[in-house]
Amino acid sequence: MNAVVLAILVMVSLSLARVSVVFALMVASLVGGLYAGMPLGEVLDAFNDGLGNGATIALSYAVLGAFAVALSRSGITELLARRAIRRLGLDDDGQSHRLVVYTLLGALLAAAISSQNLVPVHIAFIPVLVPPLLKLMNHLDLDRRAVACVITFGITAPYMLLPVGFGAIFLNDLLLANLNENGAELGLQVTRGMVPMAMLIPIGGMLIGLAVAVLWSYRRPRRYADRDLSHGDETPAEAASHLAGWQKLTIAAALVGTVAVQLLSGSMLLGGLFGFALLSVSGVFRWHEQDGIFTEGMRLMTLVGFIMISAAGFASVMQASGQVETLVAGSTELIGDNQGLAALIMLLVGLFITMGIGSSFSTIPIIASLYVPLALNFGFSPMATIALVGTAAALGDAGSPASDSTLGPTAGLNADGQHDHIWDSVVPTFLHYNIPLIAFGWLAAMIL
Repeated sequence: MNAVVLAILVMVSLSLARVSVVFALMVASLVGGLYAGMPLGEVLDAFNDGLGNGATIALSYAVLGAFAVALSRSGITELLARRAIRRLGLDDDGQSHRLVVYTLLGALLAAAISSQNLVPVHIAFIPVLVPPLLKLMNHLDLDRRAVACVITFGITAPYMLLPVGFGAIFLNDLLLANLNENGAELGLQVTRGMVPMAMLIPIGGMLIGLAVAVLWSYRRPRRYADRDLSHGDETPAEAASHLAGWQKLTIAAALVGTVAVQLLSGSMLLGGLFGFALLSVSGVFRWHEQDGIFTEGMRLMTLVGFIMISAAGFASVMQASGQVETLVAGSTELIGDNQGLAALIMLLVGLFITMGIGSSFSTIPIIASLYVPLALNFGFSPMATIALVGTAAALGDAGSPASDSTLGPTAGLNADGQHDHIWDSVVPTFLHYNIPLIAFGWLAAMIL
């Protein structure tokens, strides 16, 4: 068995068995590295070298978590939830519930799509926007697995299809550039207009998966308990009762300023610090409480942060093992001259590679260098080659325990401790997006 495949199987098996994802990533790194023939010292060095790649985003998430708890502690989230519940009549079992659910899901989808293209803050909006909505979701009996699927679709599908914002980076700077670079000597020439057109069919598969998740899989009510996100001298409900008008304006300025600072500086960390600092001086919570609130917020995001850091170490070990190239080479021996089987094997191998690395952006250079010669050798057209490489690279974003596309929704939905990362984010997104991506990616390769 290939070391990459073994490592991914170990990671996924331990995660599904409810072993900590951080522990699963560490064990999988050791198993994969040692099985590949790397000395223990080299495995540990490669793992340690990769840790720094995830540290910045992990710290940024911790600061955004502190900002989210500060918002809750101010009482504004309690105030907004009460007003929404009262005005929408959610205390009654009215027929309006389903309409409100779809409206809320549509708003979250729009926010997620905008975070990739219109206001490119990526996943930074989730710890700020989602926790304040949890009580409203609870009164709607909204299954948070549906919310996870909606957000994951919104932060993955747009950059795979629309060449603006993060989509410009994925489609033009990475996918297009690497396809042309690796295919230049083989006669492959891809234009900008071809790339989004080739990804239409795979994205269509994801759209079907989204519809199935929302309209069928997670349509039934699911009950959650109302829990406060923070605990201080006052409850959020008590804090909401004496919020002054100018304090509400300050909170609004903190929300807008957090996004603005991130866009101007390119740093989620600075954006979160700005928002928290503005709330601290506004008097919405007592000065002596700010240290406890900041610590409590960081604690909420600790798991997500450590998973991100550990995932970077795991990816470093897998790349240092040299087994990615071996996996692709070994797979070609099984194919023969069957083009349909070749497309399927390439997508499945891409799934294993990207499940471990957890980022399609980081995977494209690896996938393209291996798959472009292979695809052209099997007679795939340029459009089919684009679909194969783009889909194979994107498979790890939706459905990987180590991907920020699943960690992001978990960070927001688990703010009150009622959303499991593996069973409520990873498994639903894997079933509804990875399986359709493989099926429709294969279909695109066959008909383009």
